[in-house]
Amino acid sequence: MNSEAAAIDTGMSSLYGRAAAYAELTKPRVLLMVLITTLAGFYMGDGARFDAAVALKTLFGTALAAGGTLALNQYFERAFDARMNRTRHRPLPSGRLKPIEALVFGVSATIAGLAYLWVAVNPLAAGVTGAITALYLGAYTPMKRYTWLCQIVGAAPGALPPVIGWAAARNNLAAEPMVLFGIMFLWQLPHALSIARLYQHDYDRAGYKLLPAEREWGNPANLAMIVATIMLVAFGMLPTLMGFAGRIYLPVAAGLGLLMLFHAFKLLRRPTVAADARRVMLVSLVYLPMVLLVMVLDKV
Repeated sequence: MNSEAAAIDTGMSSLYGRAAAYAELTKPRVLLMVLITTLAGFYMGDGARFDAAVALKTLFGTALAAGGTLALNQYFERAFDARMNRTRHRPLPSGRLKPIEALVFGVSATIAGLAYLWVAVNPLAAGVTGAITALYLGAYTPMKRYTWLCQIVGAAPGALPPVIGWAAARNNLAAEPMVLFGIMFLWQLPHALSIARLYQHDYDRAGYKLLPAEREWGNPANLAMIVATIMLVAFGMLPTLMGFAGRIYLPVAAGLGLLMLFHAFKLLRRPTVAADARRVMLVSLVYLPMVLLVMVLDKV
């Protein structure tokens, strides 16, 4: 390979590496979940028809705004990410991108996404998306350093993507998207708290307060997971009871919710906390996509 070809190859590798680093700023797995739940909310709200053009516009705007918001989260938390084993290889702690690059990217993508949703979809969808950005960056992100109650606050922006989809499809809000919000909200508590339990030492190293202090009888987070899962089992039945999901949906949602509750109760046995927290997390990873898929397929 001659020097010119080597230079081109090096330049292409460098370009690819920077593009990959910018993509990492958007937390692709989290972003994918945002888009899936947004699409589910859109489908549930779009009635007998499905306007693919509006759906694609909604997903595009949401991807921009959510990706920008997640990038800004990494910008604000870059010093804390550098202290944790699970995050120290992210673009900012590893030095693959400069903080100013992440800041410009995050602000630009967020504003572009919100503006696009406002113009191409409707102001209500843009407003719900803007609420996610405000809650995630203005409340959840700073609260993580002070109190485990950030988990409850953080569940709210995480539960709003289906509402974006519904608002994009109908240009209004109703009881149905609030039920979707409730399912997402309650699901996130056992999911997020089980992750906090599994990576507790890593989070402690960074100075995050994602779990309450231990008590003689155990950790209050275990009870919070149990209570949230009990509520999730009950709340998860509402789509069928309210008539916007069919009878197939009901046993799937109830069964998965009860399975998660079974493992959550095991958390009360302190010697097996880590193993049982992992089981709660694994069931939660199955619960949400399965419940949403069956809800969509069994839509009334």
